[in-house]
Amino acid sequence: MKISPEQVQKVGELARLQLSVDETAALAEQLSRLVEHFEQLDELDTAAVEPTSHVLPLGCPERPDVTVASLARELVLSQAPLHEDGYFVVPKIID
Repeated sequence: MKISPEQVQKVGELARLQLSVDETAALAEQLSRLVEHFEQLDELDTAAVEPTSHVLPLGCPERPDVTVASLARELVLSQAPLHEDGYFVVPKIID
């Protein structure tokens, strides 16, 4: 299938691209070659090939859900500029 410069120009207009005549001609040639490659792939017999969404099998890596010790509340609050009743005090930013 040959892509014409007019088709490229139309798609360029839809994409709001300003293509020169040289750019349009070059893109038409490049897209035509690309479509030819896809047409070659259409000729392959893929009846025995299972459809896949990924080449490699995917899985969720898992790790054990283990609790670990955290910093003491008093230590963390001692580093804060302001704290009250075990919580950080921050400036109000929303009315």
